[in-house]
Amino acid sequence: MARKKIIAGNWKMNMTPSQAVELIDTLKPLVGNEDVDVLLCVPAIDIIPAMEAAKGSNIMIGAENMYFEEKGAFTGEISPLMLVDAGVKYVIIGHSERREYFAETDETVNKKVLKAFEHGITPIICCGETLTQREQGVTIDFIRQQIKIAFLNVTAAQAASAVIAYEPIWAIGTGKVATTEQAQEVCKAIRECIGEIYDEATADAIRIQYGGSVSASSAPELFAQPDIDGGLVGGASLKADFGRIVCYNK
Repeated sequence: MARKKIIAGNWKMNMTPSQAVELIDTLKPLVGNEDVDVLLCVPAIDIIPAMEAAKGSNIMIGAENMYFEEKGAFTGEISPLMLVDAGVKYVIIGHSERREYFAETDETVNKKVLKAFEHGITPIICCGETLTQREQGVTIDFIRQQIKIAFLNVTAAQAASAVIAYEPIWAIGTGKVATTEQAQEVCKAIRECIGEIYDEATADAIRIQYGGSVSASSAPELFAQPDIDGGLVGGASLKADFGRIVCYNK
């Protein structure tokens, strides 16, 4: 089955609302690639101006995080109802920075995934190992655990529409990129894990991104791998170079 590539920018804690509009205006003519779903996941305060700026283009706007309750006394959190009302269709869940700095666990990731599906938002579910875990040879075991808990009580139909982002923690913002072979090996293992939880059809349908210092030069080879369906791009999504990543096949 041919899966459409999805290339998403994760802006992290960068870009004021006015800067967001300016960057989107710059990117609009540079990301015209019908073979790819193009997504920018932006800080919450940027979502509405970014939506306005992206109108009429192929750029979709997503969120970087979401809480697992619709409303309530959760100061500073963003609810799925808010995202839906703003027109958001995708949300990043369980990024390694959320896990490391904000105490997110596999269990809270699962709660957020279930809540996103409940409201028709597609989760981009992040997984990835530390350098120590890779050096100790437990990468696949660790990532299988992350995936199995993230997908607890998720239906096969929901899972088929999800996106998984494999980001080796040691390659995020470091300039180090996993070799193409390393990236493909883990993405293949993730697909096999989904096949075990569900079935082959679900595993064939789910889109798996690679993230971690993706650049215009590394993108073509990475995205040519049979189990890599695009990228979750950090720093390079904050500049015009993102257009070259999106148009990797041109």
